[in-house]
Amino acid sequence: MTDRAVLPILLTGWDAAWERLEQRLAGLTDDEYLWQPAPGGWTVHPTGDGWTADPNRPAPDPAPVTTIAWRIWHIASDCLASYLEEWPGRPLEVAGPQWHGNAATAVRDLRIAAAAFRQAAVAKGEDGIWNELGPAWGPFARSSWADLVVHAFDELAHHGAEIALLRDLYRVRTTRSG
Repeated sequence: MTDRAVLPILLTGWDAAWERLEQRLAGLTDDEYLWQPAPGGWTVHPTGDGWTADPNRPAPDPAPVTTIAWRIWHIASDCLASYLEEWPGRPLEVAGPQWHGNAATAVRDLRIAAAAFRQAAVAKGEDGIWNELGPAWGPFARSSWADLVVHAFDELAHHGAEIALLRDLYRVRTTRSG
């Protein structure tokens, strides 16, 4: 532990990363959401009763290029919502590889998952974020909630940047071809 409160610093970084991503998601269309920038990439696919994300475990090296749809699923469900499995209440109605085939619903659930994770960190408080995650976390059992907040912040920031880049590439591609 430290004499200085760490949670406000983490939340300031979280909020800045979230605000950048939120701005970059404005106006996301379904075509852009599902656009595959390279063949054989990970995305979301329709199934008989909904949509599902391509599996990411075990991850090949190098991992395939992904769609915006897959990245939003990864941040919202695979990361943030799954980190809250031991937390009271479930932020999303979908779980595991289940996901959405349209941008509006996916962005809505990303917002819900991000808000729920942030609220959980705030609820833990400065003292609580230093508690161990516990046995349900397997090899990460001895890691603290502070470690998890840093990891979630990293997931949000770096996958958010990838989404922003994919939007830039989509825009350039459609501008040149149209």
